[in-house]
Amino acid sequence: MFGNFLADGLNSRVTPVILPLNNLPQAERTISVPTTEWTPTTSSELSRIVSDNFQGEKLPFSPVGGRTSLSSGGQLPPETVTLATGELQQIVDYPSLDMTITVEAGIRIEALQEELAKEHQHLPIDIPQENRATLGGAIASNACGPSRFGYGTFRDYVIGISAVDGQGRLFSAGGKVVKNVAGYDLCKLLTGSMGTLATITEVTLKLRPLFEKQVLIVAAFDPEQFTEPVLAELNRTKTTPVMIDALNPKGSRQLSGEGSRHFPDQKTLLWIGFEGSESETSWQAATIVEELNRLHPKEIITLQDDEQKQVYEALVEFQTASDDPVTFRASLPKSRCAEFLKIATSHEVAAQAHVGNGVIYGHLPDRCTSAALTNEIISPLRNFAEQAGGALTILHCDSEWKSEIDLYGNKSDAWKIMSGIKQVLDPAGLLSPNRMI
Repeated sequence: MFGNFLADGLNSRVTPVILPLNNLPQAERTISVPTTEWTPTTSSELSRIVSDNFQGEKLPFSPVGGRTSLSSGGQLPPETVTLATGELQQIVDYPSLDMTITVEAGIRIEALQEELAKEHQHLPIDIPQENRATLGGAIASNACGPSRFGYGTFRDYVIGISAVDGQGRLFSAGGKVVKNVAGYDLCKLLTGSMGTLATITEVTLKLRPLFEKQVLIVAAFDPEQFTEPVLAELNRTKTTPVMIDALNPKGSRQLSGEGSRHFPDQKTLLWIGFEGSESETSWQAATIVEELNRLHPKEIITLQDDEQKQVYEALVEFQTASDDPVTFRASLPKSRCAEFLKIATSHEVAAQAHVGNGVIYGHLPDRCTSAALTNEIISPLRNFAEQAGGALTILHCDSEWKSEIDLYGNKSDAWKIMSGIKQVLDPAGLLSPNRMI
């Protein structure tokens, strides 16, 4: 959530670059605004549409990219207009030697990675449904996956951003070089804002070299054996994993159903991933297997090449709601992840924990057929997370249940600050109303 920017502090020196609409010729300021979906093809056209709406009908609207996170957050008003950014997909500047790229926000993640691969580079963030997800939408939802342990999130890679606020004002922050940190906190502010503050139009990213090889090590433990001391041992590893994940037994069964490889049944699976050269990954895989053997797992499996790729993709996609009735994300100290997984298992929840970060995704069982049953299962999980100093957010559920389910749990004082920021950027409350604030 975009409240996380408060941990970094809002840089009071940041002054967004505002491009007033009245600087444009009259012919460019006049545009017919449809009332079901707006599909601008340029940033200036998007700005004019939003400005005309603000000065005229003041229709509520919601920015969308690949439409992969539409069910997240509160229920939007029925009259909400869709602002589709999929036509904004140009590569603006790609100085590959600087390992940065500036692109429009509507570009699909898959297309972006294909372009970067031509220069043996990539954006090291796992984004589910990358064939559909757009860059702007992924940033707005702060999408990430297993590799966040080794590489971080969008807040570590967005160094420049342009967006249009609820009044139609186009503003920019940051820059196009890694050392330019002016406005960096504003980049973080829009990351995870779920389209409630502004519509992202253009982004500058820093990049990393493309790895040569990936290896996955899977260690199977009895659920009662998978405890905090097991995870604590990983803090002493000689290796440098890019991911450390754990799936409880139901989550493991769900993953097995996604591919041809089946893993030990009724076990909690610990996943450790490495990337690098052939020699680097080979040494690290052998070393971690030796270290894991001291913990006496029931089985250790090494996955490479096509088999590894298929399983890793399934791990990235685990958080996708699919046909599950309710999907949530919890955040808590990583030392409490093992205990959280046990509680999830007792309630038949399929769960994936990024145990190196303390972020957990869970899918409620099919027997969850009402808001009342959802609350019954979510309550002990949320209570545990909040008592540990964390939080639990509902990412997906039946739209009719949203008025009966607490989507966010206890709200900190930071929410008041967020409301004040939204009042500045969206004074009429037109951007994705009810989605978060």
